[in-house]
Amino acid sequence: MITPRYPLTTSRLVLRPFTADDLDAVHAYESRPDVARYLYWAARDRDATRAALAQRVTRTALNDDGDAIDLAVTLRHSGRLIGSCLLIWTSKAHRQGEIGYILHPDHHGHGYATEAASAMLHLGFTQLGLHRITGRLDARNTASARVLEKLHMRREATLIDNEHVKGEWCTEAIYAILESEWTP
Repeated sequence: MITPRYPLTTSRLVLRPFTADDLDAVHAYESRPDVARYLYWAARDRDATRAALAQRVTRTALNDDGDAIDLAVTLRHSGRLIGSCLLIWTSKAHRQGEIGYILHPDHHGHGYATEAASAMLHLGFTQLGLHRITGRLDARNTASARVLEKLHMRREATLIDNEHVKGEWCTEAIYAILESEWTP
């Protein structure tokens, strides 16, 4: 079992487990259609946000395939919650993981997503001993693709119309980096 020592800190961010008290801050971005545009869910009402947050609160350790660490991304200088980041243990046998992130649009363009995702790569490679970490996204999400490229992840695949999401066929882009390619 891997339970990181919380909080995780970067130069500008503190990544910590979610609490029920984070509802207002999480709902502030998960209720926005522009945030949900490339995600698997539509903009959430308060009850849906509360239910999703209740699940996130429990995601603080990795025991087996499919487990995830889902953390609140907060600004180090103020403690303000601006988004989330996660690391999913996708295969124990093959030492594989996946990262993800969501930020409130007011905080786009400052490098916070890259900084938070970099911390998830660090966690995956150094504490979990992963061999390979991927990032999957809707291929139209060019801003998220730039984040993965800044992390030196390579685009390995484009899966044309491979998922039916919110009533439309979506093309998925898959990025990856190996432990041997990663630079802390």
